[in-house]
Amino acid sequence: MTSTKFPLHRYDLTDLRVFLAVADTKSVTHGAHKVHLAPSSVSTRLKSLEGAVGTPLFTRQARGVALTQAGTVMAEHVRRCLDQLEQMHADLTPFSMGLGGHITLFANNSAISSHLPKDLARFFTASPLVRITLEEQLSMDIVAAVAAGRSDIGVAAASTGHPDLLFTPYKEDQLVLLVPRGHALADRKQARFSDCVTQPFISQQPGAALQTFLTNHARALGHTLDVRVQVSCYRAIARLVASGAGVGVVPRSALEPSDSEQLKVLTLSDSWAMRSLHVCVRRQSLDTKPFLNSFISALCGTPTWAALGHELVTV
Repeated sequence: MTSTKFPLHRYDLTDLRVFLAVADTKSVTHGAHKVHLAPSSVSTRLKSLEGAVGTPLFTRQARGVALTQAGTVMAEHVRRCLDQLEQMHADLTPFSMGLGGHITLFANNSAISSHLPKDLARFFTASPLVRITLEEQLSMDIVAAVAAGRSDIGVAAASTGHPDLLFTPYKEDQLVLLVPRGHALADRKQARFSDCVTQPFISQQPGAALQTFLTNHARALGHTLDVRVQVSCYRAIARLVASGAGVGVVPRSALEPSDSEQLKVLTLSDSWAMRSLHVCVRRQSLDTKPFLNSFISALCGTPTWAALGHELVTV
């Protein structure tokens, strides 16, 4: 079996940018103007590029040009390549400005939605040259990613942890039940999950940590959660509950002051409704990346490190 290798040395990034400019404008003249080259130079580069890849990329028409099937495929690849190059330059720019460090941070939905925005803003005020890559993950995946070195720091809801990581308390939060005003439970201050498990729920989309968590607790009570509407965020849950579409469970930290005017907020008295968010990090990372200490201090104050054990319990 033989493989075809394109002679990459016969074309360069300028050729690819020229190709994409002509593909986008459907005109050699307009494409040339877009990349600040003469039309004759653009035509020469396109012919050379077609020779390098071994197939026509454009069909010449009376008014402009059109991509061939091969050209359409190539345009998709070129667009992705150039986008990645732009992102690479954007990521490298802070280093030329004296970057103070780069942190990969994995956090669960609750932390990202409620706590981290203000804490990150405060950290950037003190450390403007540090850059952070933030990804939303499930708590159990966060701990595993930090332990494996795929993330520098994790923020997860965990009562116990991983033997290779250090944990420090970050935030305490509580799950609350949202019901419409006039609902049968609206005159209460608190309720158990069993009191509402048969109600139509406004929930997050499948795969969301809280949705999975509540589904499992409903199953433990012998019920299948009746999900009437699935949405992407806590704010949408609150708005739909206020409209009377159903009930919902969200972290208290996700609420806004005006929510109490639109709906009723009940404390969930189940023991699992209390959520403890922890910051986790590998021991060696604190030594190899000293700026992590200042970042963790910005989140937690003075960290109180502890190895929480081997078993992980997440929300």
